[in-house]
Amino acid sequence: MFDLISIGDCVIDTFIFLEDAEVYTNKKGDTMVGMRYGDKIPVGSGGMSMVAGNAANNAVGGSRLKLKTAIYTNVGNLDDDSADDRIKAKFKKEGIDIRYVVENANLPSNHHVVLSFKGERTILIYHQPWKFNLPDLDASRWVYLTSLSPSYVVSNLYNQLTQYLERTSAKLLYNPGTFQIKQGVKKNPRLLSLTELFVVNVEEAQIILGKSGEGKGKSEIKKLLKGICDLGSRMAVITDGGDGSYGFDGEKYYQLGIFPAKLLEMTGSGDAFATGTLAGLFHGKDLGEAMRWGAANGASVVEQIGPQAGLLTYNQMQEKLKENKNVVAKEI
Repeated sequence: MFDLISIGDCVIDTFIFLEDAEVYTNKKGDTMVGMRYGDKIPVGSGGMSMVAGNAANNAVGGSRLKLKTAIYTNVGNLDDDSADDRIKAKFKKEGIDIRYVVENANLPSNHHVVLSFKGERTILIYHQPWKFNLPDLDASRWVYLTSLSPSYVVSNLYNQLTQYLERTSAKLLYNPGTFQIKQGVKKNPRLLSLTELFVVNVEEAQIILGKSGEGKGKSEIKKLLKGICDLGSRMAVITDGGDGSYGFDGEKYYQLGIFPAKLLEMTGSGDAFATGTLAGLFHGKDLGEAMRWGAANGASVVEQIGPQAGLLTYNQMQEKLKENKNVVAKEI
């Protein structure tokens, strides 16, 4: 039996460090990053390339936190795509079971470009049109469902996963990606009813519930948490960047600040938070304490470049939690 099976896309991320750009707000109120059109833009030296993607970040993080982990994901193998071997080698190195990694001979692996500027990242994404078909998964205590290529909508993946959860009683952490949210989370009520924990950020929660732009005060956050759970999930967590996170376990509402960190680069902090929270629950903690695991993991990730370098091991997690005993979840 596995402790965790991650389901979602993985990618090769290439980081480009911008030096000459401008951050501004457009007429719609969106924060934008601008560069001179048609010009040669200087960038920092040493662009880095690494294995990433929401599911990959979760699998690596789970394995480091003492969860026996496997991953169901697609990789390309077009013209003997070297990224295929690189991705699988990374998983093996991290102790992740790769029996459910599917090779696609007619497609290359996913590649993203991460533009890093002043600690924040803008990601240029493209997901290959994978043909999803859930393998015959072994039993697992937890399943982590996250970002998928838009082609998932023409597959039977969600029905297959629903049947798996009903058959095995595995707990589901649902952290939907951009395309899943755009497609409509509410369209899968059976899956939502089997969700143990639903994790999104404030803006995503507002989009899902049709509450965009309604503010981020405590009362609004509590309504969002309750609204997510009303869709079927037993518990919900909403992250809010530098303002910390909020949780609802069906009875109590929690607010948690952030762990101190020297911000270098933000990629993967949300995945680290969700993974740490899942690991906390797996190791017997209540939601409030599990969120501390998430916050500790996220704070460690933003101190290094890329989404996985800073992911904590189990022993490092215990040390970081002890060092920050004053950062605790409070009922609201």
